[in-house]
Amino acid sequence: MRLGLKLLQERSTFGSFWWPYISNLPEAFSIPIFFPGEDIKNLQYAPLLHQVNKRCRFLLDFEKEIKRMVENLAPKDHPFGGQDVNASSLGWAMSAVSSRAFHLRGEIVENGVHTNTRMLLPLIDMCNHSFHPNAQIVQEQDTRNPKVLVKVVAETQIERGTPVMLNYGYLSNDLFLLDYGFVIPSNPYDHVELKYDGVLLDAASMAAGVPSPNFSSPTQWQQQVLSQLNLHGDAALLKVSLGGSELVDGRLLAALRVLLASDVATIQQHDLNTLKSLSVEAPLGVSNEIAAFRTVIALCVIALGHFPTKIMEDESLLKQDISSTTKLAIQFRIQKKSMIIDVMKDLTRRINKMQSKEKATA
Repeated sequence: MRLGLKLLQERSTFGSFWWPYISNLPEAFSIPIFFPGEDIKNLQYAPLLHQVNKRCRFLLDFEKEIKRMVENLAPKDHPFGGQDVNASSLGWAMSAVSSRAFHLRGEIVENGVHTNTRMLLPLIDMCNHSFHPNAQIVQEQDTRNPKVLVKVVAETQIERGTPVMLNYGYLSNDLFLLDYGFVIPSNPYDHVELKYDGVLLDAASMAAGVPSPNFSSPTQWQQQVLSQLNLHGDAALLKVSLGGSELVDGRLLAALRVLLASDVATIQQHDLNTLKSLSVEAPLGVSNEIAAFRTVIALCVIALGHFPTKIMEDESLLKQDISSTTKLAIQFRIQKKSMIIDVMKDLTRRINKMQSKEKATA
């Protein structure tokens, strides 16, 4: 937020060197903290709603802190030229920084290690995002000159009229929407967050037809493995995910494999990295793997059930005359649902492949 405050200060400074740049920044940003209340609800995804509410609360609290700090200052000492700084202007500054600033290498602190710093880069911030960019940002600094040269360098031949694209990062749609105000269709790094819950997993595995699940009452040796996965104990980190590059959160996958197994000796033959890896096929046997995958598929069905609308309904809504924020909210939830369905399809293919192999070797 420090960079945002600097931006507000320059915006309030008569004759600021940066005024030509600042005057061309958008007056409004299409990120969820500025959505109407109904469109925040339209996101339909609890983890994102939590983040939006968290950011809004931060801005309201920060407004109070700023007002407290400047209320008794003389006009000549006022950092914003006497202009009122409220949650709206702070939100504008935070949005400008989150959507346009780049994480770059800062000063050397010790042993040649650089700090990371956020910088606003006029003109460069006009480049759009791509996971397959045609350019990259390069920093150059001469040891004799403290100034840093930042430039965009093409990584391939760029034809006239082709946009210059940078990679903003391998982010989920949550972060793209929160920070940049857009959603990436079929984002390979998107995921949904779930809470590791034994009762929920019991219900999912029973719905999947898995016999005698015991997620809510693990044995002592299973508790020990869950503790190693940080899924059991007072300081446990219970947030897991589906989707993204892992497809199934490694800790969740290992927990499913272990709690659906009955032979502790077999489990002890494998290290945790093996049990967490989806690329290691059926380390505890095919039947164990199929049971684990079916449980995840049932979890996906439960996750889809948390969305009050179906994809076909959402697609129909997009054809209507709706606001840009409503459209963004609907696009976001469509992508979440589509990603969950893709996880289900992928795991179903893996189950069919394992069953075909079993039949072929029977």
